[in-house]
Amino acid sequence: MNIRVSADSTCDLSDALCSQYGIALAPLTIMVGAEARHDGVDIHPADIFQAVEAGRKVSTAAVNQAEYEALFRTLLEDADEVIHICIGSGFSACFQNAQAAAARVGHVRVLDSRNLTTGSGHLALDAVEMARAGQSPEEIMAALERTIPLVDSSFVVSTTDYLYRGGRCTGLEAFGAKLLHIRPSIELTDGAMKPGKKYRGSFRLALEHYLQDKLSHPEDVDDSRVFITHSPCDADIVPFVRAEVARLIPFREVYETDAGCTVSTHCGPGTLGILFKRRHPKH
Repeated sequence: MNIRVSADSTCDLSDALCSQYGIALAPLTIMVGAEARHDGVDIHPADIFQAVEAGRKVSTAAVNQAEYEALFRTLLEDADEVIHICIGSGFSACFQNAQAAAARVGHVRVLDSRNLTTGSGHLALDAVEMARAGQSPEEIMAALERTIPLVDSSFVVSTTDYLYRGGRCTGLEAFGAKLLHIRPSIELTDGAMKPGKKYRGSFRLALEHYLQDKLSHPEDVDDSRVFITHSPCDADIVPFVRAEVARLIPFREVYETDAGCTVSTHCGPGTLGILFKRRHPKH
C-alpha cells in the first residue's frame, strides 16, 4: 500500500527533510493587516519581523477546508491513503477543517498532534518511517497516538515583546522581564502552551540552564532524534546549543530547523527550543 504523509506548515520541517521524507505541507494563512499570505510560500519570518517593526498587525489563520481538499486529492492521485499531521486542535481550527475535508475526499486520516512546530514534525517523520516499513494506516495512527504524550516541546524566548503584542503576557510582565533580564520558557503540555521556568541573565546563559534542565535525566530521553528549532538568533547561539546538546546526550540524529511563521509571529526573533521524545510521558 502506498501511503503519503502530509502536515501543516507549522511542523517547521526543513525543505530538505520534506523532500527526503516525501512530506507535503499545507500552508497556514498569515494575515499582514488585511493582506492574506501563505506560510513559507509568499511570506517568511523575516517578512513578519519587518511588518511588526513597521507597526503592522500580523496574525495567523487556519488552512481552510477547500485548501485541504485540494491537497488531499492531489496526493491521492498516486497514493492509496493519506495521513495528515495537524497542528494541535487547541491552537487552531486546522484539525476540524482537515477532518471535514478528509470526510469529503475519503482515504485520508487526520491526526491531532496536540503539538506544534517540530513537536508535530517528529510525528510526521515517524509516520513516514512506519509507512516505509510496511505498516498499515491503522497501525501507524495507533502508534502515533501512543507517541504524542512522549513528545517534549519547549522554547526559550529572548524577548517578551511579541508575547505582549499577542496578548500572552501583560505589559507589566513584559516590562519586568526586560528590566530583570528574564528569559521565559514556554512548555507544550496537554495540547496547550503553558509558562515554564524563567531564566535570568543573557540569552546564552538562559539556554545553558534550559538545556541542563531538559536533558539532565538521559535515562528518560529517547536519543533517536532531536530538533533544534529557532527563529533568528545571534550567530554564536545555535553552534553553542548544538555543542551542549551533544555533550549532554549523543542523539543519533540532530536536525536544526528554522521556526516558521507561526512561532515567529507569536514569539519573535531570538526564540530557540529543543524538541525530542521521552521514554515515558512527562509530568
